[in-house]
Amino acid sequence: MTKYHFVGIKGTGMSSLAQILHDRKEEVQGSDVEKWFFTQAELEKRNIPLFPFDKNNIQEGQTIICGNAFGDDHEEMVRARELGLPIFRYFDFLGEYEKHFTSLAVTGAHGKTGTTGLAAHVFSGFAPTSFLIGDGTGKGVENSQYFIYEACEYRRHFLHYEPDYCIMTNIDFDHSDYYKDLSDVIDAFQSMALKVKKAIFAYGDDPHLQQIKSNVPMIYYGFSEENDFQARNVERNDDGMAFDVYVRNDHYGRFQINSFGEHNVLNALGVIAFCHYLKVPTDVIKERLMTFKGVRRRFSHRTLGNQHIVDDYAHHPTEIKATINAAKNQWPNKKVIAIFQPHTYTRTRTFLDQFAESLKEADRVYLCDIFGSARETDGDLTIDDLQAKIPGSVLIREETIDQLKQYEDAVLLFMGAGDIQKYQKAYEALLASTEK
Repeated sequence: MTKYHFVGIKGTGMSSLAQILHDRKEEVQGSDVEKWFFTQAELEKRNIPLFPFDKNNIQEGQTIICGNAFGDDHEEMVRARELGLPIFRYFDFLGEYEKHFTSLAVTGAHGKTGTTGLAAHVFSGFAPTSFLIGDGTGKGVENSQYFIYEACEYRRHFLHYEPDYCIMTNIDFDHSDYYKDLSDVIDAFQSMALKVKKAIFAYGDDPHLQQIKSNVPMIYYGFSEENDFQARNVERNDDGMAFDVYVRNDHYGRFQINSFGEHNVLNALGVIAFCHYLKVPTDVIKERLMTFKGVRRRFSHRTLGNQHIVDDYAHHPTEIKATINAAKNQWPNKKVIAIFQPHTYTRTRTFLDQFAESLKEADRVYLCDIFGSARETDGDLTIDDLQAKIPGSVLIREETIDQLKQYEDAVLLFMGAGDIQKYQKAYEALLASTEK
Protein backbone atom coordinates (compact mmCIF):
# COMPACT_ATOMS: atom_id res chain seq x y z
CA MET A 1 0.00 0.00 0.00
CA THR A 2 1.35 3.41 -0.95
CA LYS A 3 1.91 6.28 1.45
CA TYR A 4 0.51 9.61 0.28
CA HIS A 5 2.85 12.54 0.83
CA PHE A 6 1.37 16.03 0.46
CA VAL A 7 3.73 18.83 -0.58
CA GLY A 8 2.10 21.92 0.93
CA ILE A 9 -0.35 20.03 3.13
CA LYS A 10 -1.54 23.15 4.96
CA GLY A 11 -3.25 24.57 1.88
CA THR A 12 -7.03 24.74 2.30
CA GLY A 13 -7.79 22.15 -0.35
CA MET A 14 -4.73 20.02 0.39
CA SER A 15 -5.56 19.76 4.08
CA SER A 16 -9.12 18.71 3.24
CA LEU A 17 -7.98 16.09 0.73
CA ALA A 18 -5.45 14.65 3.18
CA GLN A 19 -8.23 14.23 5.75
CA ILE A 20 -10.43 12.44 3.22
CA LEU A 21 -7.71 9.93 2.32
CA HIS A 22 -6.90 9.40 6.00
CA ASP A 23 -10.56 8.73 6.78
CA ARG A 24 -10.57 6.19 3.94
CA LYS A 25 -7.82 4.27 5.80
CA GLU A 26 -4.97 5.46 3.58
CA GLU A 27 -1.55 6.27 5.06
CA VAL A 28 -1.02 10.03 4.84
CA GLN A 29 1.69 12.53 5.75
CA GLY A 30 2.71 15.96 4.53
CA SER A 31 5.12 18.86 4.63
CA ASP A 32 4.85 22.64 4.65
CA VAL A 33 6.40 25.83 6.02
CA GLU A 34 7.05 26.02 9.76
CA LYS A 35 4.25 28.47 10.47
CA TRP A 36 0.90 27.76 12.08
CA PHE A 37 -2.13 27.84 9.79
CA PHE A 38 -5.73 27.25 10.88
CA THR A 39 -5.95 24.43 8.32
CA GLN A 40 -3.59 22.20 10.31
CA ALA A 41 -5.94 21.88 13.28
CA GLU A 42 -7.93 19.04 11.70
CA LEU A 43 -4.73 17.34 10.52
CA GLU A 44 -3.41 17.35 14.06
CA LYS A 45 -6.69 15.95 15.40
CA ARG A 46 -6.20 12.96 13.10
CA ASN A 47 -2.51 12.63 14.06
CA ILE A 48 -1.44 13.05 10.45
CA PRO A 49 2.37 13.56 10.50
CA LEU A 50 3.48 17.08 9.50
CA PHE A 51 7.08 17.90 8.55
CA PRO A 52 9.03 20.99 7.51
CA PHE A 53 9.90 21.04 3.81
CA ASP A 54 12.91 18.79 3.21
CA LYS A 55 13.85 16.65 0.22
CA ASN A 56 14.55 13.79 2.63
CA ASN A 57 10.80 13.58 3.36
CA ILE A 58 10.49 11.93 -0.04
CA GLN A 59 11.00 8.17 0.12
CA GLU A 60 10.46 5.09 -2.02
CA GLY A 61 6.90 3.76 -1.98
CA GLN A 62 5.22 7.16 -1.79
CA THR A 63 2.65 8.81 -4.03
CA ILE A 64 3.18 12.56 -4.17
CA ILE A 65 0.36 15.11 -4.23
CA CYS A 66 1.64 18.66 -4.74
CA GLY A 67 -0.20 21.87 -3.89
CA ASN A 68 -0.84 24.45 -6.57
CA ALA A 69 1.42 27.06 -4.94
CA PHE A 70 4.62 25.05 -5.41
CA GLY A 71 6.53 24.61 -8.65
CA ASP A 72 8.28 21.65 -10.20
CA ASP A 73 11.58 23.11 -8.94
CA HIS A 74 10.57 22.60 -5.30
CA GLU A 75 13.18 20.42 -3.57
CA GLU A 76 10.67 17.71 -2.70
CA MET A 77 9.30 17.61 -6.25
CA VAL A 78 12.84 17.33 -7.66
CA ARG A 79 13.57 14.43 -5.30
CA ALA A 80 10.29 12.70 -6.20
CA ARG A 81 11.19 12.77 -9.90
CA GLU A 82 14.66 11.45 -9.14
CA LEU A 83 13.06 8.44 -7.42
CA GLY A 84 10.50 7.98 -10.21
CA LEU A 85 7.55 8.29 -7.84
CA PRO A 86 3.94 8.83 -8.99
CA ILE A 87 3.27 12.60 -8.85
CA PHE A 88 -0.11 14.34 -8.97
CA ARG A 89 -1.05 17.98 -8.82
CA TYR A 90 -3.86 18.60 -6.34
CA PHE A 91 -6.47 19.33 -9.02
CA ASP A 92 -5.46 16.31 -11.13
CA PHE A 93 -5.79 13.95 -8.18
CA LEU A 94 -9.14 15.45 -7.20
CA GLY A 95 -10.37 15.13 -10.78
CA GLU A 96 -9.61 11.42 -10.72
CA TYR A 97 -10.98 10.90 -7.21
CA GLU A 98 -14.42 12.37 -7.96
CA LYS A 99 -15.00 9.76 -10.68
CA HIS A 100 -15.67 7.16 -7.99
CA PHE A 101 -18.81 8.99 -6.82
CA THR A 102 -21.89 10.89 -7.88
CA SER A 103 -20.34 14.31 -7.51
CA LEU A 104 -21.42 17.89 -6.87
CA ALA A 105 -18.92 20.67 -7.56
CA VAL A 106 -19.58 24.08 -6.01
CA THR A 107 -17.93 27.00 -7.75
CA GLY A 108 -18.23 30.76 -8.07
CA ALA A 109 -16.27 33.93 -7.38
CA HIS A 110 -17.87 34.31 -3.94
CA GLY A 111 -19.74 32.07 -1.53
CA LYS A 112 -18.46 28.72 -2.71
CA THR A 113 -16.93 27.65 0.61
CA GLY A 114 -20.06 28.40 2.64
CA THR A 115 -22.27 26.83 0.00
CA THR A 116 -20.09 23.70 -0.17
CA GLY A 117 -20.22 23.33 3.61
CA LEU A 118 -23.98 23.83 3.68
CA ALA A 119 -24.56 21.40 0.80
CA ALA A 120 -22.41 18.75 2.49
CA HIS A 121 -24.21 19.16 5.80
CA VAL A 122 -27.71 19.08 4.34
CA PHE A 123 -27.13 16.24 1.89
CA SER A 124 -25.36 14.13 4.54
CA GLY A 125 -28.72 13.95 6.30
CA PHE A 126 -30.06 12.11 3.26
CA ALA A 127 -27.20 9.80 2.20
CA PRO A 128 -23.61 8.96 3.24
CA THR A 129 -21.53 11.74 1.69
CA SER A 130 -17.82 12.47 1.52
CA PHE A 131 -16.88 16.11 1.14
CA LEU A 132 -14.04 18.58 0.62
CA ILE A 133 -14.54 22.16 1.79
CA GLY A 134 -12.17 25.03 1.06
CA ASP A 135 -11.86 25.95 4.73
CA GLY A 136 -9.47 23.07 5.37
CA THR A 137 -12.20 20.56 6.27
CA GLY A 138 -12.61 17.20 4.60
CA LYS A 139 -14.29 13.92 5.44
CA GLY A 140 -14.09 10.55 3.74
CA VAL A 141 -17.19 8.54 4.64
CA GLU A 142 -17.14 4.78 4.22
CA ASN A 143 -19.67 3.44 1.70
CA SER A 144 -20.43 6.96 0.48
CA GLN A 145 -21.81 7.16 -3.06
CA TYR A 146 -21.79 10.96 -3.12
CA PHE A 147 -18.94 13.45 -3.08
CA ILE A 148 -19.43 17.22 -2.63
CA TYR A 149 -16.44 19.46 -3.17
CA GLU A 150 -15.36 23.04 -3.71
CA ALA A 151 -14.06 23.79 -7.21
CA CYS A 152 -11.79 26.83 -7.47
CA GLU A 153 -11.63 28.86 -10.68
CA TYR A 154 -8.07 30.12 -10.09
CA ARG A 155 -5.91 29.46 -13.17
CA ARG A 156 -8.85 27.47 -14.56
CA HIS A 157 -8.05 24.64 -12.15
CA PHE A 158 -11.72 23.60 -12.08
CA LEU A 159 -11.43 22.52 -15.72
CA HIS A 160 -9.66 19.39 -14.43
CA TYR A 161 -13.02 18.23 -13.01
CA GLU A 162 -16.04 16.57 -14.64
CA PRO A 163 -18.75 16.68 -11.96
CA ASP A 164 -22.21 15.18 -12.30
CA TYR A 165 -23.79 18.33 -10.84
CA CYS A 166 -22.57 21.86 -10.26
CA ILE A 167 -23.74 24.85 -8.22
CA MET A 168 -22.51 28.18 -9.64
CA THR A 169 -22.94 30.95 -7.08
CA ASN A 170 -21.87 33.94 -9.21
CA ILE A 171 -19.22 35.29 -11.58
CA ASP A 172 -17.02 38.27 -10.73
CA PHE A 173 -13.59 39.53 -11.73
CA ASP A 174 -10.87 38.31 -9.36
CA HIS A 175 -7.42 36.70 -9.50
CA SER A 176 -6.11 39.56 -11.61
CA ASP A 177 -2.64 37.98 -11.56
CA TYR A 178 -4.07 35.38 -13.96
CA TYR A 179 -7.34 36.50 -15.56
CA LYS A 180 -7.10 39.36 -18.06
CA ASP A 181 -10.57 40.76 -17.44
CA LEU A 182 -14.16 39.80 -16.64
CA SER A 183 -14.69 38.30 -20.10
CA ASP A 184 -11.79 35.93 -19.44
CA VAL A 185 -13.43 34.80 -16.20
CA ILE A 186 -16.78 34.26 -17.95
CA ASP A 187 -14.98 32.18 -20.59
CA ALA A 188 -13.53 29.95 -17.86
CA PHE A 189 -16.96 29.37 -16.31
CA GLN A 190 -18.37 28.64 -19.75
CA SER A 191 -15.74 25.95 -20.23
CA MET A 192 -16.55 24.55 -16.79
CA ALA A 193 -20.26 24.40 -17.60
CA LEU A 194 -19.58 22.18 -20.59
CA LYS A 195 -17.85 19.64 -18.34
CA VAL A 196 -20.90 19.11 -16.10
CA LYS A 197 -22.66 15.83 -16.90
CA LYS A 198 -26.18 16.05 -15.41
CA ALA A 199 -27.37 19.50 -14.24
CA ILE A 200 -26.23 23.00 -13.22
CA PHE A 201 -27.81 25.11 -10.47
CA ALA A 202 -26.95 28.75 -11.17
CA TYR A 203 -27.71 32.06 -9.47
CA GLY A 204 -30.14 33.41 -12.03
CA ASP A 205 -29.99 37.09 -10.99
CA ASP A 206 -26.34 37.20 -12.08
CA PRO A 207 -26.27 38.52 -15.68
CA HIS A 208 -22.91 36.86 -16.28
CA LEU A 209 -24.27 33.42 -15.37
CA GLN A 210 -27.20 34.06 -17.69
CA GLN A 211 -24.68 34.10 -20.55
CA ILE A 212 -23.52 30.56 -19.80
CA LYS A 213 -24.56 27.83 -22.24
CA SER A 214 -24.75 24.19 -21.24
CA ASN A 215 -25.44 20.74 -22.63
CA VAL A 216 -27.34 19.81 -19.46
CA PRO A 217 -30.36 21.36 -17.70
CA MET A 218 -29.70 24.81 -16.17
CA ILE A 219 -31.81 25.36 -13.05
CA TYR A 220 -31.80 28.99 -11.89
CA TYR A 221 -32.30 30.25 -8.34
CA GLY A 222 -32.57 33.77 -6.96
CA PHE A 223 -34.94 36.53 -5.89
CA SER A 224 -36.51 37.46 -9.24
CA GLU A 225 -39.66 35.76 -10.51
CA GLU A 226 -37.93 34.44 -13.64
CA ASN A 227 -35.96 31.90 -11.58
CA ASP A 228 -36.96 28.25 -11.27
CA PHE A 229 -36.37 28.49 -7.51
CA GLN A 230 -37.31 31.84 -6.00
CA ALA A 231 -36.95 33.16 -2.43
CA ARG A 232 -39.81 35.42 -1.36
CA ASN A 233 -40.92 37.09 1.88
CA VAL A 234 -37.39 37.15 3.30
CA GLU A 235 -37.44 38.18 6.97
CA ARG A 236 -34.76 38.66 9.58
CA ASN A 237 -35.49 37.17 13.02
CA ASP A 238 -33.53 36.51 16.19
CA ASP A 239 -32.26 33.19 14.85
CA GLY A 240 -31.26 34.26 11.35
CA MET A 241 -33.26 34.55 8.14
CA ALA A 242 -36.60 32.99 7.15
CA PHE A 243 -37.94 32.85 3.61
CA ASP A 244 -40.50 31.14 1.37
CA VAL A 245 -39.32 29.07 -1.56
CA TYR A 246 -41.34 28.90 -4.75
CA VAL A 247 -40.55 26.29 -7.40
CA ARG A 248 -41.66 27.63 -10.77
CA ASN A 249 -44.18 29.85 -8.92
CA ASP A 250 -45.60 27.00 -6.79
CA HIS A 251 -45.06 27.36 -3.05
CA TYR A 252 -42.63 24.69 -1.86
CA GLY A 253 -42.14 25.63 1.79
CA ARG A 254 -40.85 28.14 4.31
CA PHE A 255 -37.26 27.68 5.39
CA GLN A 256 -35.09 29.05 8.20
CA ILE A 257 -31.31 29.48 8.27
CA ASN A 258 -29.28 30.42 11.34
CA SER A 259 -27.14 33.03 9.58
CA PHE A 260 -27.73 36.58 8.43
CA GLY A 261 -27.55 38.42 5.13
CA GLU A 262 -29.18 37.93 1.74
CA HIS A 263 -26.06 36.24 0.39
CA ASN A 264 -26.64 33.41 2.89
CA VAL A 265 -30.26 33.12 1.73
CA LEU A 266 -28.97 32.69 -1.83
CA ASN A 267 -26.42 30.06 -0.76
CA ALA A 268 -29.20 28.14 0.96
CA LEU A 269 -31.47 28.50 -2.06
CA GLY A 270 -28.85 26.95 -4.33
CA VAL A 271 -28.54 24.00 -1.93
CA ILE A 272 -32.32 23.64 -1.71
CA ALA A 273 -32.54 23.54 -5.52
CA PHE A 274 -29.90 20.81 -5.72
CA CYS A 275 -31.49 18.74 -2.94
CA HIS A 276 -34.97 19.12 -4.46
CA TYR A 277 -33.61 17.88 -7.80
CA LEU A 278 -32.14 14.78 -6.11
CA LYS A 279 -35.40 14.19 -4.20
CA VAL A 280 -34.13 14.86 -0.70
CA PRO A 281 -37.23 15.00 1.57
CA THR A 282 -38.31 18.53 2.46
CA ASP A 283 -38.29 17.88 6.20
CA VAL A 284 -34.67 16.71 5.98
CA ILE A 285 -33.68 19.89 4.13
CA LYS A 286 -35.42 22.10 6.68
CA GLU A 287 -33.92 20.34 9.69
CA ARG A 288 -30.39 20.26 8.29
CA LEU A 289 -30.46 23.93 7.26
CA MET A 290 -31.22 24.88 10.86
CA THR A 291 -28.44 22.74 12.36
CA PHE A 292 -25.63 23.97 10.09
CA LYS A 293 -22.92 25.58 12.20
CA GLY A 294 -21.05 27.29 9.38
CA VAL A 295 -17.55 26.79 8.02
CA ARG A 296 -14.21 28.00 9.28
CA ARG A 297 -13.31 31.63 8.71
CA ARG A 298 -16.72 32.49 7.24
CA PHE A 299 -18.32 34.87 9.72
CA SER A 300 -16.97 32.86 12.65
CA HIS A 301 -18.23 34.67 15.73
CA ARG A 302 -17.48 34.84 19.43
CA THR A 303 -18.40 37.33 22.16
CA LEU A 304 -15.82 38.84 24.52
CA GLY A 305 -17.39 41.16 27.05
CA ASN A 306 -19.68 43.46 25.11
CA GLN A 307 -17.69 43.09 21.90
CA HIS A 308 -18.62 40.71 19.10
CA ILE A 309 -15.49 39.36 17.39
CA VAL A 310 -15.98 38.08 13.83
CA ASP A 311 -13.35 36.28 11.76
CA ASP A 312 -14.06 36.21 8.03
CA TYR A 313 -12.14 35.20 4.90
CA ALA A 314 -13.51 38.18 2.91
CA HIS A 315 -10.72 39.38 0.60
CA HIS A 316 -12.61 40.80 -2.40
CA PRO A 317 -14.63 44.06 -2.38
CA THR A 318 -17.90 42.20 -3.04
CA GLU A 319 -17.24 39.88 -0.10
CA ILE A 320 -16.25 42.70 2.22
CA LYS A 321 -19.46 44.58 1.50
CA ALA A 322 -21.55 41.46 2.09
CA THR A 323 -19.75 40.71 5.37
CA ILE A 324 -20.19 44.25 6.71
CA ASN A 325 -23.86 44.24 5.72
CA ALA A 326 -24.37 40.84 7.39
CA ALA A 327 -22.88 42.24 10.60
CA LYS A 328 -25.17 45.26 10.43
CA ASN A 329 -28.09 42.93 9.79
CA GLN A 330 -27.29 40.75 12.77
CA TRP A 331 -26.42 43.61 15.14
CA PRO A 332 -28.39 46.61 13.83
CA ASN A 333 -27.77 48.75 16.92
CA LYS A 334 -24.01 48.32 17.15
CA LYS A 335 -21.11 50.01 15.42
CA VAL A 336 -19.20 47.83 12.95
CA ILE A 337 -15.41 48.20 13.05
CA ALA A 338 -13.55 46.71 10.08
CA ILE A 339 -10.00 45.40 10.51
CA PHE A 340 -8.87 44.45 7.02
CA GLN A 341 -5.72 42.86 5.60
CA PRO A 342 -5.44 42.96 1.78
CA HIS A 343 -4.37 39.69 0.18
CA THR A 344 -1.78 39.86 -2.64
CA TYR A 345 -0.41 42.98 -4.27
CA THR A 346 -2.00 42.34 -7.65
CA ARG A 347 -5.50 42.08 -6.16
CA THR A 348 -4.92 45.18 -4.03
CA ARG A 349 -3.74 47.17 -7.04
CA THR A 350 -6.59 45.98 -9.26
CA PHE A 351 -9.36 46.71 -6.74
CA LEU A 352 -7.87 49.63 -4.82
CA ASP A 353 -10.84 51.94 -5.39
CA GLN A 354 -13.40 49.16 -4.90
CA PHE A 355 -11.76 48.11 -1.61
CA ALA A 356 -12.03 51.69 -0.40
CA GLU A 357 -15.71 51.95 -1.33
CA SER A 358 -16.71 48.64 0.26
CA LEU A 359 -14.81 49.35 3.49
CA LYS A 360 -16.54 52.73 3.82
CA GLU A 361 -19.67 50.73 4.69
CA ALA A 362 -18.12 50.19 8.14
CA ASP A 363 -18.27 52.76 10.93
CA ARG A 364 -14.48 52.75 11.30
CA VAL A 365 -11.69 51.11 9.31
CA TYR A 366 -8.33 49.74 10.45
CA LEU A 367 -5.84 48.47 7.88
CA CYS A 368 -3.09 45.86 8.21
CA ASP A 369 -0.06 45.52 5.94
CA ILE A 370 -0.65 43.73 2.64
CA PHE A 371 -0.19 39.96 2.83
CA GLY A 372 1.72 38.45 -0.08
CA SER A 373 1.54 34.79 -1.07
CA ALA A 374 3.75 31.88 -2.02
CA ARG A 375 3.49 33.14 -5.61
CA GLU A 376 3.92 36.85 -4.89
CA THR A 377 5.96 38.27 -2.02
CA ASP A 378 6.15 41.98 -2.85
CA GLY A 379 4.74 44.71 -5.06
CA ASP A 380 5.02 48.35 -5.99
CA LEU A 381 2.33 49.63 -3.63
CA THR A 382 1.81 49.62 0.13
CA ILE A 383 -1.08 49.74 2.55
CA ASP A 384 -0.60 53.52 2.60
CA ASP A 385 -2.10 53.67 -0.90
CA LEU A 386 -5.35 52.14 0.34
CA GLN A 387 -5.38 54.24 3.52
CA ALA A 388 -5.19 57.41 1.43
CA LYS A 389 -8.50 56.50 -0.19
CA ILE A 390 -10.39 55.90 3.08
CA PRO A 391 -10.76 59.07 5.18
CA GLY A 392 -10.29 58.40 8.87
CA SER A 393 -8.82 54.93 8.40
CA VAL A 394 -5.97 53.87 10.69
CA LEU A 395 -3.00 51.58 10.17
CA ILE A 396 -2.73 48.91 12.83
CA ARG A 397 -0.13 46.34 13.86
CA GLU A 398 0.01 43.67 16.51
CA GLU A 399 1.81 46.03 18.88
CA THR A 400 -0.86 48.73 18.44
CA ILE A 401 -3.87 46.42 18.60
CA ASP A 402 -4.96 47.95 21.92
CA GLN A 403 -6.63 50.73 19.89
CA LEU A 404 -9.59 48.40 19.45
CA LYS A 405 -10.39 48.38 23.18
CA GLN A 406 -12.10 51.76 22.85
CA TYR A 407 -15.04 50.14 21.03
CA GLU A 408 -16.59 48.61 24.12
CA ASP A 409 -19.99 47.80 22.60
CA ALA A 410 -19.29 47.08 18.94
CA VAL A 411 -18.68 44.43 16.30
CA LEU A 412 -15.04 43.89 15.33
CA LEU A 413 -14.72 42.37 11.85
CA PHE A 414 -11.31 40.81 11.19
CA MET A 415 -11.28 40.24 7.41
CA GLY A 416 -8.71 38.83 5.02
CA ALA A 417 -7.29 35.71 3.38
CA GLY A 418 -3.75 36.02 4.74
CA ASP A 419 -2.71 35.87 8.39
CA ILE A 420 -5.24 38.38 9.72
CA GLN A 421 -5.91 35.89 12.51
CA LYS A 422 -2.62 36.85 14.18
CA TYR A 423 -4.06 40.32 14.78
CA GLN A 424 -7.23 38.84 16.22
CA LYS A 425 -5.23 36.50 18.46
CA ALA A 426 -3.07 39.40 19.63
CA TYR A 427 -6.19 41.36 20.53
CA GLU A 428 -7.83 38.46 22.34
CA ALA A 429 -4.59 37.80 24.24
CA LEU A 430 -4.52 41.47 25.24
CA LEU A 431 -8.07 41.27 26.55
CA ALA A 432 -7.25 38.10 28.49
CA SER A 433 -4.18 39.68 30.09
CA THR A 434 -6.07 42.78 31.22
CA GLU A 435 -8.80 40.67 32.82
CA LYS A 436 -6.32 38.95 35.14
